[in-house]
Amino acid sequence: MDIQHSQSTRKWQQQVRQFVEQDLIPWEVEAELNNGVIPQEVSEKMQRNAIALGLSKMDAPTEHGGLGMSMVDQLAAWEELGRVTNALCWCFPEAQHWMFEACAHSEYQINRFLQPLMDGSLRECYAITEAESGSHEVVNTKASTCEGGYSISGEKWFVTTANLADFFFLQAKTDNGEDALFFVDIDAQGVSMIENPAFSHTFPSHHPTYKFDNVFVPEKNRIGDEGAGMDYSRSWFRHERLTIAARMLGAASRMIEEATEWASQRKIQGDYLIDTQATQFSLADSVTELWAAKLMVYEAAAAHDRGDDLKSQHAQCSMVKLYATEMANRVADRCLQLWGGRGYRRDNAVERFYREVRVDRIWEGSSEIQRMVIANALRKRGLKEM
Repeated sequence: MDIQHSQSTRKWQQQVRQFVEQDLIPWEVEAELNNGVIPQEVSEKMQRNAIALGLSKMDAPTEHGGLGMSMVDQLAAWEELGRVTNALCWCFPEAQHWMFEACAHSEYQINRFLQPLMDGSLRECYAITEAESGSHEVVNTKASTCEGGYSISGEKWFVTTANLADFFFLQAKTDNGEDALFFVDIDAQGVSMIENPAFSHTFPSHHPTYKFDNVFVPEKNRIGDEGAGMDYSRSWFRHERLTIAARMLGAASRMIEEATEWASQRKIQGDYLIDTQATQFSLADSVTELWAAKLMVYEAAAAHDRGDDLKSQHAQCSMVKLYATEMANRVADRCLQLWGGRGYRRDNAVERFYREVRVDRIWEGSSEIQRMVIANALRKRGLKEM
């Protein structure tokens, strides 16, 4: 049940699959049973191999040393990476195309922050969400003008991978109420982690809360113009929503494969589990929904590569994330049920996926937010223009 990718895309996807199976999946259970921690030398090897493969610069422009890959090729890679639990596939930083556009007029920013993402010498995190954020983006963090730059004060919640990062992409409001995006070093004076809560999943990447208390940020660390911060954040959201959806394809594929293998060799009162109608219906529904999600994901990627209308792309990214994440959650529930009590063991990949894919219906815009985006696009643009 493969998409008919080009030969070059299939070759690339096979290379990523090999990396996933040889370098990442063998360490899942160790990570799960040790609070996400694996030996440092193993973690470093994962990053080296990921960077050597080119995963950190898939989306970066060729003129800056990136691979400039099509979105189809990028999502083909993320589909394979989605087969891994415990966020071990987050073993590399990611320099995205929009970052270079945003920093186009600052060679300093490209050299200081973006190039190191490609070679793995620095890691990034995104400080956007705040305590009041919910159905609508809320930004109360202030960036007050001061001599030489800005003084930033506020709190950011759920700053994913911040415990491993070197700098933030931080969104704040300037004195005139404009959204702006900044590079902020994580060890800057006035930056403090005030909470690092435990979550349902077992990831080496945490989601802490940070306080910014009059943190000085030089003007040269402002990304683009004041007022452009939300535009950049939307670019990031579109990219993340597509890659999340692609990861859901990989997660669902692995769960279906493992559940099918289990049901094919599990006997109950002399009959194989897979020969029962209940099992067949469960697997059939899962495969059908996976196929539908694949078609959506790669059509949205093709629309990106064609340069389709940006507002249409925005709505399509929401549709893709909505359907793919909810699909993966349904598949996780069905597959875990097929395993019975064995499916509830933490050394079972389906059990880990069951906990892990749940958050994908929340972050980078919850399912409810995606429905609002989609409905608003329908109201404003009509079905044919979506």
